[in-house]
Amino acid sequence: MRATHKSTFEITTEKHLTPRGDCIIAVEADKSARTLAPNFRELASRDTSRMVIVLDSGGVADVVRARGSSLLTFEDAKSIVVRRSSYVDARTVAVMSDKAAADLSRRLVSNLKSGAELLAVFVVYERCSDDEALAMALKLLGATRES
Repeated sequence: MRATHKSTFEITTEKHLTPRGDCIIAVEADKSARTLAPNFRELASRDTSRMVIVLDSGGVADVVRARGSSLLTFEDAKSIVVRRSSYVDARTVAVMSDKAAADLSRRLVSNLKSGAELLAVFVVYERCSDDEALAMALKLLGATRES
């Protein structure tokens, strides 16, 4: 796992990755674009929606901010991709991200490389502030860690 891609990061249900997969930050995920919650997909499919994504591995977290898009299809059964650009394909779940794989905390990436699990919390919103959405994501992250 290199996590050096400058425009995307990807989480995949695949069991392993190839050297070409420099955007992949996690394998063996239990979710894909297609299996995300219907209410998440509905709200993320609006051009006015925004997202806060908290990535946590081994107690090291990073926060990514992105946007939704009416072009999102959530059709892919294997991957979740977050993009810095506005490009959309079946794997894309967020666009206009402020981070790609290369921008993520190197401590987080190091934990992932050593085999630590990734917990990814995606919060999509329209009518609250960025700070409120981040607080919600952190609360969900804490609740998920405890369960």
